[in-house]
Amino acid sequence: MGTIHDLILQHGRDEAKRIAGAESHSLVDLAASVLADENQGMGVTYSGFCLTSLPHKKLQNDQRWVREQGRVSLLVEPGFERRRDGTFSAVGVPFGAKARLILIYLQTEALKNRSREVELGRSMNCWLDKLGIEAGGSTYKAVTDQANRISLCRLTFYWAGEHGDTGFQKENIVSSGIHLKSSDSIQDSFWKSSVLLSDTFYSALTKHPVPVLESAIKSLSSSSMAIDVYVWLAYRLHVLTKSQIISWPSLFSQFGAGYQHLWAFKPKFKPVLDLALAVYPEAIVTSSDDGVILHPSPPPIPERALNALVR
Repeated sequence: MGTIHDLILQHGRDEAKRIAGAESHSLVDLAASVLADENQGMGVTYSGFCLTSLPHKKLQNDQRWVREQGRVSLLVEPGFERRRDGTFSAVGVPFGAKARLILIYLQTEALKNRSREVELGRSMNCWLDKLGIEAGGSTYKAVTDQANRISLCRLTFYWAGEHGDTGFQKENIVSSGIHLKSSDSIQDSFWKSSVLLSDTFYSALTKHPVPVLESAIKSLSSSSMAIDVYVWLAYRLHVLTKSQIISWPSLFSQFGAGYQHLWAFKPKFKPVLDLALAVYPEAIVTSSDDGVILHPSPPPIPERALNALVR
């Protein structure tokens, strides 16, 4: 992937497209958009989301989501919404790219302002607009649905240590403040409120933040798996002291939700990895028959920028 970035830097976007060939045009466009980013805006996510992730597709509303990867396990339980007739219905766990974008927004704003309380409304609209997502029509409905799911679900991270599992108590990511409208809901409008992140989640975030490039997230905003691969690389590469191979079974375990077989997952993963590498110019990752090889690489955001944010 470094070749594409080098081509762009040496010859410009159009000539790089010609040299790379038609099959690489979209990757050249992604890489060029990130290389042209002079602001280097920073987003933040919790390290646990770099090792485990939300589902890519919608589950049954009452279905739990469980992911295990090495020492880390994630359990997401759907919340319930009170309807006008007094009954309660399961809302379902958050899923897809928009859920990830909302979570990155909440985490970034919390750290930036050093506060568990995060304003929605105009700030959220502006942020979504920066990512190229218009908060209107069907998009507004989809964003509102994912925000509602985030506000009501219960999330538990378990980290396996030497003396057994340690992790969050079972609680909401959001403690209070997100109130949304659905077709038959008694909730208030999401866009006019703020949210309060739970104390446990906010504390974990401040201790284990992972910086990501805002323009990279924007470029990947239509692919939930590409976002997951990108934040994983942002978490892993800069702490390596030597090259490390990640086997296909390990990759399948972490990113293969929705695929029943490894043989079906492998040809789908490579294009997604290419997307993530296109927006991470500093990343050094190579492929082999046994998996992918991660090499020590600079982080997508200089560590000094993160240190200034969390100090």
